Amino acid sequence: MPTINKILVANRGEIALRIMRAAREMGIKTVAIYSEADRNALHVRYADEAVCVGPPPSSESYLRADAIINVCKQLGVDAIHPGYGFLSENAAFSRSVRDAGLIFIGPSPESIEVMGSKLAAKAAVAHYNIPMVPGTPAAITDRGEAKVISAKIGYPILIKASAGGGGKGMRVVEREDDFDEQMDRAVSEAISSFGDGSVFIEKYVTSPRHVEIQVLGDQHGNIIHLFERECSVQRRHQKVIEEAPSAILTPEIREAMGRAAVDVARACNYYGAGTVEFIVNEKLDFYFLEMNTRLQVEHPVTEQITGVDLVKQMIYIAEGKPLAIKQADLQLKGHALEVRVYAEDPANNFLPDVGTLDKYVRPQGNGVRVDDGFEQGMDIPIYYDPMIAKLITYGESREEAIQKMIRAIDEYQISGVQTTLPFCRFVMEHEAFRSGQFDTGFVSKYFTPDKLTPTPDITESELAVVLAAYLLENQKSNAAQPKSNGTPAQTTAQRSKWKANRMG
Repeated sequence: MPTINKILVANRGEIALRIMRAAREMGIKTVAIYSEADRNALHVRYADEAVCVGPPPSSESYLRADAIINVCKQLGVDAIHPGYGFLSENAAFSRSVRDAGLIFIGPSPESIEVMGSKLAAKAAVAHYNIPMVPGTPAAITDRGEAKVISAKIGYPILIKASAGGGGKGMRVVEREDDFDEQMDRAVSEAISSFGDGSVFIEKYVTSPRHVEIQVLGDQHGNIIHLFERECSVQRRHQKVIEEAPSAILTPEIREAMGRAAVDVARACNYYGAGTVEFIVNEKLDFYFLEMNTRLQVEHPVTEQITGVDLVKQMIYIAEGKPLAIKQADLQLKGHALEVRVYAEDPANNFLPDVGTLDKYVRPQGNGVRVDDGFEQGMDIPIYYDPMIAKLITYGESREEAIQKMIRAIDEYQISGVQTTLPFCRFVMEHEAFRSGQFDTGFVSKYFTPDKLTPTPDITESELAVVLAAYLLENQKSNAAQPKSNGTPAQTTAQRSKWKANRMG
């Protein structure tokens, strides 16, 4: 079996740091790559070695497979960990890494190819009797036939890009009169986003929940699941809040979904860490959606409730070691939540908000974890995903995890950019979330910008009034008690009191 002594992390930000920390604990050296925009990034400083691979655009840096492999050859790297995003689900990159005599810390290129196509994935898992949403088994070539099938399964239906993800190339069709228009839009978006215009049809599940199962497989045919994650709070079909376990699954449904996820992985001879995604309807019937052949953004919540370090397991598996964990060894313990802290303005349709982190203070304390790649004074680059951090809390119960999250959000101090923290706090306190009775339509059903009540910033002129009031009060205090001096705490208290009066 090969031994990994040096890993190049083909990524940036918090996930690059997450992988490097695990490698350091294992005594493995790390190499960072970075673009010119990330020259001062934390992952660059943390790694044992770092190499610039190009200008800021990801197409000229983090997506340059040839440059990344050349760095590996120059620096004696044994393996590449792709993290998530960028090249993590690129079968051609995985194959190039293997052909270069390096280890890809992830699944085989064959597994990535099968699960990278939703239609190929459906065909692969069909032999295992996995529940699937009614629809077309192949790409649509005859619109007339597609309309007949749509009428048979019943509107509304969903047109989906075979190579899609993140909500791109996806259109809901409420009635047959809209079919052609929505089909044209779905195909156009699929071509522009993925270079593949293949689309298929599924029955649109109303009030769906998004529940996924974490799996681990080794190169010896052993596959286990590490329970589920609930990922139904989304904006633009992308997750914002995740938790483990789900608040609605019974032990019986959990076991059935776990078995189905393992069979999905077995269908493509999967090894490494992967996630099998399901849609769950109001009756708690579940249907296979897709498989993500990589580490997920939300993997920390699974680590919290199982005690398993998924990144270390990926490295052991890549070295050819058999899984040391048996399914019977795993037990659910406690509850974990994750909120994604994006540099986005939730009051303005969650539009990205780039800028400088004028103030950046992380929350701390028992049961609080922050995975990030920024510090105070750094800029949020315009070239990449606007996620600043992942804030994770853990409690013995779901209620405790929620209360810790509210406390942690309140302690998280970020200024200079708008963030999703106020929205996440809104979710934590909403009755639908607290009761567990919510679905992927949470944002459209319950959220409007007026629900947020951020504290207004104090202008320079207003601050001058506060300061003058403080100085006047301090002078009076000094006149009465010459030895008494005002403290910074008093200054803050005075400012807070004035601010409260102003808002009242």
